[in-house]
Amino acid sequence: MIEPGKNIAIKVPLHKWDETVAFYRDRAKLSVINELPNSVAFSFGSMTLWIDKVEKQSQVDVWLELLTDEPDKALQTLESPMRDELEPLDDVNGHWTSDPAGVVLLVRKD
Repeated sequence: MIEPGKNIAIKVPLHKWDETVAFYRDRAKLSVINELPNSVAFSFGSMTLWIDKVEKQSQVDVWLELLTDEPDKALQTLESPMRDELEPLDDVNGHWTSDPAGVVLLVRKD
């Protein structure tokens, strides 16, 4: 079974990052729950919205998280390519992949 995760990431080019963080913090009035050098996390209902600074990117990407007990099997079910080169997964049991439109998905075990 595949279910929605708890994280949404918006990957933002360096030149738009400060303005985008300010939009969600100051105009949308979302609560900041974590701040890192290249990411700010906001409370987004039952989810966390991460605004990530990406230095070598020219456009915005939205990345989503899917949860499953069997990440390898989920890739087969989704018929999606493994894209683990996108970002280090460190201690995460899962894989990066994408949907047909190119939206990046983290398919991982909770």
